[in-house]
Amino acid sequence: MNRRQFLFAAACSAAGLAVWASRPASRGEGGHPSYFAQLERSLREHGLARPTMLVDLDRFDRNVDTVLAEIGARRIRWVTKSLPSPRLLEHAMKRAGTSRLMPFHQPFLNQIARELPASDVLLGKPMPVVAADRFHRTHAPGPFDPARQLQWLIDTPERLRQYRELAAGQDLHLRINVEIDVGLHRGGLADPAELARLLAVVDSDPRIEFAGLMGYDAHVAKLAAMPGEQARAFERVRRRYEAFLDVLRTHPARAGAAGSGAAGGNEAPTLNAAGSPTYRLWSDVAGIASELSVGSGLVKPLDFDLPILEPHVPAVYIAAPVLKSADGLSLPALGPLNDLWSLWDPNRARTFFVYGGNWLARPVSPPGLSENPVFGRSSNQEMLNGARSVELDVDGFVFYRPTQSESVMLQFGDLAVVRGGRIVDFWPVLDERG
Repeated sequence: MNRRQFLFAAACSAAGLAVWASRPASRGEGGHPSYFAQLERSLREHGLARPTMLVDLDRFDRNVDTVLAEIGARRIRWVTKSLPSPRLLEHAMKRAGTSRLMPFHQPFLNQIARELPASDVLLGKPMPVVAADRFHRTHAPGPFDPARQLQWLIDTPERLRQYRELAAGQDLHLRINVEIDVGLHRGGLADPAELARLLAVVDSDPRIEFAGLMGYDAHVAKLAAMPGEQARAFERVRRRYEAFLDVLRTHPARAGAAGSGAAGGNEAPTLNAAGSPTYRLWSDVAGIASELSVGSGLVKPLDFDLPILEPHVPAVYIAAPVLKSADGLSLPALGPLNDLWSLWDPNRARTFFVYGGNWLARPVSPPGLSENPVFGRSSNQEMLNGARSVELDVDGFVFYRPTQSESVMLQFGDLAVVRGGRIVDFWPVLDERG
């Protein structure tokens, strides 16, 4: 071998070593940490062998207490789409000493009216007038009084016209809350002058009662990674909300209402703001929002791993049984590439198939599991891969952390309620029919 050949061979060897050194590191860390090991034992004790949604009430209570410590004298309104179980809502209401709920779905509204009849309800989005009509036609007389306990959300003059026609056609008294655009630009009144005109229409109709304002600021949470921009965006939210309040304070029929008293009656207006990712920003703001909305922060799914929610802890998990396990990879059509892939990436050294899958969720225990991008997601038997160091066998459980709670918590039937690491009860979820 001459000098040129030697140098070329040495360079190839060095490049090969560099490429090999850059291969993924093993993420496997053995079996379940003690928290999940205890949950697995409890699942086995209850004879559960299907995908199950677990809610840790100890962690849930800690999150409720964190919210209450942050909001001070303000009222709290729990968001039902993120906590979709009547008993879970009732538990949160009792612990926080509030009756205020925010549903987003007409069948859920009917169920809340039946099962939680002491609730003070503000709709979380403007509902088609047909949905409002259906609610009133299917709502059975009982202790829940919609004319007193329910606020419909109105976002446009046209929707107000539709609700006025509904009130006239069914001889209803409807309370309305007005959605205002404080910067999210997802609808609602964009100009304070629009509020003045809308209030004039409300004042002309004895069947319609103005109940308050709602300004949602979810966009502010997305700006946390940009230094200083979140604070500037939140200040713009505060100023926009204040501008709408100025209209309310000076409107002839309710002058001073936003600051001191009535909203066309004897009740103070509902001035709603925030959500789980932004409620802590309102702690030092006075004289604007009288109540804050929180939902997902009580269970903290993965998408809510935000710096501002650092005091909150995850409280909801999916447990899925393992149906099959095998060493290595055996993906159709890849042939010898299966061995090369598992050699290159130690996290593809074992294959597992779980009962169900394709949820808005990510595996978290045992550590080091991941979906296979070639095999893809499956709602029937999801493939997961892991390193040889992952301790997981058939009939064991994989624990997933949902990326969100709304919708996902409805997919598993009754919630398995956990205290002290053990399942102590099963709570039904809200019924989407109706």
